[in-house]
Amino acid sequence: MMSPLHVVQLTDMHLFADERRQLLGLPTQESFQTIVRQVAQLQPQPDLLLLTGDLSQDGKPESYALLQSMLAPLGIPTYWLPGNHDRLPEMEQVLTKGLMSAQKSFRAGGWHFLLLNSQVTGCVHGHLSATSLEWLDEQLETVGAVPTLIGLHHPPFVVGSDWLDSSTLRNPEALFAVLDRHPQVKLVLFGHIHQDYSQARHGVQYLGTPSTCIQFEPGSADFALDEEKPGFRILHLYDDADWWTTVKRSSYVPQLDLAATGY
Repeated sequence: MMSPLHVVQLTDMHLFADERRQLLGLPTQESFQTIVRQVAQLQPQPDLLLLTGDLSQDGKPESYALLQSMLAPLGIPTYWLPGNHDRLPEMEQVLTKGLMSAQKSFRAGGWHFLLLNSQVTGCVHGHLSATSLEWLDEQLETVGAVPTLIGLHHPPFVVGSDWLDSSTLRNPEALFAVLDRHPQVKLVLFGHIHQDYSQARHGVQYLGTPSTCIQFEPGSADFALDEEKPGFRILHLYDDADWWTTVKRSSYVPQLDLAATGY
């Protein structure tokens, strides 16, 4: 079998314009830098990076400039989409230089990639607009039989945590209705839940990925932090639509405020 396309998903960095600021006791810039060093040591090196939202906690241009400066030494093509904490105008202003691309439909190796904006301005939950869903359907018609990966920030499933399940994608059935018409869709990646998650539906695997900073405790009724270490996802995508994935955890040991009640 030919060599696969190597993809790394990084999500929920929650960077600040002020590099010294912390999120619930964790310096997000320091945590993310540890992850970047791990990615730099991967063999083989990733062919591309996917950033699936909440790249910034404060939405300031300086936080996105920090992100770009931290990833630039890797020399890896990078694609992104917004999360609920992000500010899209600032992202579009800053994250377009060098190997950082604002493209939302692109081909890499034997796969096609489609990135969706599930952000609802001023809200924590997600929603896909009718325009986004129409665009997705049209893109999938154009792609044809090429195996396809879709990315968005919000999970289209509840994940068994009462507080998190109030902020998932509000119209998942509308998304499923589109995907069910296009069997070339094999994978859907998302962030937001700060934990490893996997669920299959109608031949499509849906994967949630740990944050590069704080982790949420699975199955918690109320907001709770997990003591799992920060992480990221590696995917190997083969031309015949086969794939393989694993989650890697960081060596970073955060000093968390486990009594925190929100973020």
